[in-house]
Amino acid sequence: MPTPLRVLFLMEDLCFGGTQRQTLELAHRLDRKRFTPVMLTLTGPTDLDASAIEAGIELHHIGMGRRVPVFFFMHLAANLRRLTPDIIVPCTALPNIWGRIWGRALRLFDGTRRPLIVGTCRGGGAPARQHEKYFWRLADHMVCNSEALLKILQGFGIPSGRVSYIPNGVDTEFFVPAEPAPSQREPLILCVARLAGDKDHLTLLRAFELVLQRCPSARLRLVGDGPEEAALKRWTAENPAGSRVDFVPGGLDMRPHYAAAHIFALSSAREGQPNVILEAMSSGLPVCATSVGGIPRLVEHENSGLLSPAGDAATLARHCCRLLEDSTLCDSMGAVARHRVERDFSFAAMVAAHEKIFSHLGMLI
Repeated sequence: MPTPLRVLFLMEDLCFGGTQRQTLELAHRLDRKRFTPVMLTLTGPTDLDASAIEAGIELHHIGMGRRVPVFFFMHLAANLRRLTPDIIVPCTALPNIWGRIWGRALRLFDGTRRPLIVGTCRGGGAPARQHEKYFWRLADHMVCNSEALLKILQGFGIPSGRVSYIPNGVDTEFFVPAEPAPSQREPLILCVARLAGDKDHLTLLRAFELVLQRCPSARLRLVGDGPEEAALKRWTAENPAGSRVDFVPGGLDMRPHYAAAHIFALSSAREGQPNVILEAMSSGLPVCATSVGGIPRLVEHENSGLLSPAGDAATLARHCCRLLEDSTLCDSMGAVARHRVERDFSFAAMVAAHEKIFSHLGMLI
């Protein structure tokens, strides 16, 4: 039997986040007869380390704390050589830049075809942050998680045979609809998202101000951590609507939040294919979101949710009020959302698509 390919997932960190969760699920579900998953983070141990270890994933760190060391790139090459990967899968911007540079350099220095590189592009701002106009050439294959990103990458000149669109997956047996039905719950608007600029929480807060004018008993729950936390909390302290906004840190299990919510809202300015929308839909929630990136591929307007332009607080507020006030529409959209996820966004399909790419590249080594 051939030796399993060592697939190294190069991560900035294993903090709570959509990319981290998707990558962890992918690594965990790979066929161990054909692939050995390995993870290397630029930081030290963080939130999801225990989950990786529990899943039997070989886990290594470059840093010591929760921050990426200033000179991490000086230690990256030695770590990559020590871990002897057959395939490197860099995730997020810094790994996609430096992982490709050092991966290619190691091949040049050693005179081999190993390691091959599967670059990833996730999130609406990723093509710019990762300088994909130039850096795609350092990857043997590119994977993106939305059709919008696929078009951007193709626009940079990537040959069709070197780029794949693979939708995110969701565990539909883990995220299931809860009782009572969404329309029978408290008027809670839920947003699960990293508190970062791309997510544009400020538009959601402004929309919530307008929602309170029609639904004064509504509450907004923001679940997540990130660099914008202080600014967002400052806004809530300075505005009357802030008294009805709750900040909750991210965690391993989001199901209690989905089970308590009436509707799910996401006001992102840029996106790839948000995992949290898939989780919310799998949990039977109707979605109010912005029509950016891969979101329209997930949420069909007037079917499984309602879409508004990015930055349009008034339309987002109107959509939230519509679902808070119309119980039949709320529950029917939630049911359609659940069915769509079951049909089109399984983890099995996501993993199989990656395994096909890894196997093909493995034949080139």
